Amino acid sequence: MRIRYFLLIFFSVSAMGLIQKSYAQGDTFEDSLRIAIDIPERVTINNIFVVGNQRTRKNIILRELDISSGVTYDWEDLISMIEADQKKVFNLLLFNTVEITPLITGEELIEILVTVDERRYFIPSPIFELADRNFAEWWTNQNRSLKRVNYGARFYHNNVGGRNEKLRLTTQFGFTQAFDLLYSFPFIDRKQKHGLAFQFSYLTNKTIAVRSANNRQVFYTNENEDVLRRNFSSFIRYSYRGSFYNFHFVTLGYNNIRVNEDVFTQNENYFLHGDNTLSNFVASYNFRHDRRNYNAYPTQGALLNLGLTKFGLFGFDDFKDWEFTAIANRYWTFNDKFHLASGLTVNSFFGKRQPFTSVRGIGYMPNFIRGYEFNVIEGQQLLVHKNSLRFKLLDLEYAIDDYVPFEGFSTLPIKLYLSGNFDHGYVNDRNRIPENLRLTNKYLFGYGPGLDLVIFYDIVFRLEYSLNNVGEGNFFFNFKAPF
Repeated sequence: MRIRYFLLIFFSVSAMGLIQKSYAQGDTFEDSLRIAIDIPERVTINNIFVVGNQRTRKNIILRELDISSGVTYDWEDLISMIEADQKKVFNLLLFNTVEITPLITGEELIEILVTVDERRYFIPSPIFELADRNFAEWWTNQNRSLKRVNYGARFYHNNVGGRNEKLRLTTQFGFTQAFDLLYSFPFIDRKQKHGLAFQFSYLTNKTIAVRSANNRQVFYTNENEDVLRRNFSSFIRYSYRGSFYNFHFVTLGYNNIRVNEDVFTQNENYFLHGDNTLSNFVASYNFRHDRRNYNAYPTQGALLNLGLTKFGLFGFDDFKDWEFTAIANRYWTFNDKFHLASGLTVNSFFGKRQPFTSVRGIGYMPNFIRGYEFNVIEGQQLLVHKNSLRFKLLDLEYAIDDYVPFEGFSTLPIKLYLSGNFDHGYVNDRNRIPENLRLTNKYLFGYGPGLDLVIFYDIVFRLEYSLNNVGEGNFFFNFKAPF
């Protein structure tokens, strides 16, 4: 088997040299491949080899492949399937690079070589981050106060047993003191269709948002700087993946929030049931259809996410309501330089009033309109439509394995995009709170140019200048893709 494998590689490398010579003269990839090695119209896959997966189990990679050994394909269909499979394996977020190569071994016979470069899976990560909704909120509204910074450490293991299990342990201090444990099993059966995840979280705050006024958050700290809010939550989630692109999630959770009595001096409707403790069970169902080419910063494909949540499952629960959420994003690639991203979000509570801890609206992630980063526009229903036309300025990749003494950091990809953005939306506040009427129940929009920097490990930096329809404009800096 080893001799055959090396002969296979030798033959394929020689053929690829001929292909590259022809391809450089302007032929398509398929034409060049046919000229170099006389590819038949139909081919049968003899074997699928996976190399480079030191920890990841082979079956986790094969689960993402639509192609199978022993099956005969039209050559053009096979090339399209390989391109799609390569994107699916990359979106496991386990590898720096993924290459799937067909290797001609005989008349109408091929082997498939899947080559991966594994990321570093165990990542101790120091925490030094802003507690506020975004950078603009911290920089302007909160006067760049270092008291509003979280610090501590997170420990990630993104491939615990080689089966794409996720472990996250967080110990955090500063503005929000937190302990968080998350563990997920993407597959618990041999057919790799059923999964489980669970999470436990405990948070405390001495300063909290108690209401909003003039469409901005109002924060409160009492004279003794007591802990004002303690929040314990847990959930267990079942997932089902019946096909490559469709996911179903059923979640059962519990949430308990206890606040200091002083909070009610600032907002008597912080809770709605006349007690300083709010507890309730929650159940939700989510459907996700995900065909994006790159989850962290998509340039092609589509995402559909539909969710229905029931707050309060039993008679003793303090909060009872229903919530519906729909997200539909579409990404079009026009050529190697230009692509368009468009995303629509709809969110609605069925009830007229919710406790302040469950408030929704524009300004709370992931719902925003560019130009309104300083604001929160709260209500029971919202609609947001975000749009970006992007031009790729840079697409570089540097080998850094000689400079970084850690496995999983072999290359540094750098992509820089110039974007033109236009967002618009509407928030319906059934209660029509007087101090927030400037922006609620009104059509809102914002627009402007931006620069997006995308580097390894799904890190995105955005610098934007945005104007809104009430004449306000400013520079805004963000650390995530807009959608």
